[in-house]
Amino acid sequence: MQVEPGEDAVDTFLAAFNAPNQAYVTELLSRALTQDVVFWGPLGRSTGVEAVENFINELRAHPDGPGKVTRTTVVDAPGEWARYSWSYHNGAGQLLLTGTDMVHLRDERIDQMVVFAGDLAAI
Repeated sequence: MQVEPGEDAVDTFLAAFNAPNQAYVTELLSRALTQDVVFWGPLGRSTGVEAVENFINELRAHPDGPGKVTRTTVVDAPGEWARYSWSYHNGAGQLLLTGTDMVHLRDERIDQMVVFAGDLAAI
């Protein structure tokens, strides 16, 4: 079975959250992201792989201990844009956060990412 480039980039990015050591986080991000990636996270806009790595390290330092990020949907990738949903559980398995990300792909890697954490309020 062939994995689509969007799915591969997303899964490699998410694997960085769950990597067993810091060197592997850096390696995974360099495979999933372009060097000039633009990252729109909960705290605003940042640019570059190092900025994304800093965000991941902050999440891994959560007071409840390092958790696990899991993709909870398919990667919907109609062309160069993709979206997917995820969940974040602490080490004890308790759900802490869910969200949906949108990513733009260039040369089979993510060059733009928008993180939407939490559920939207109902109307």
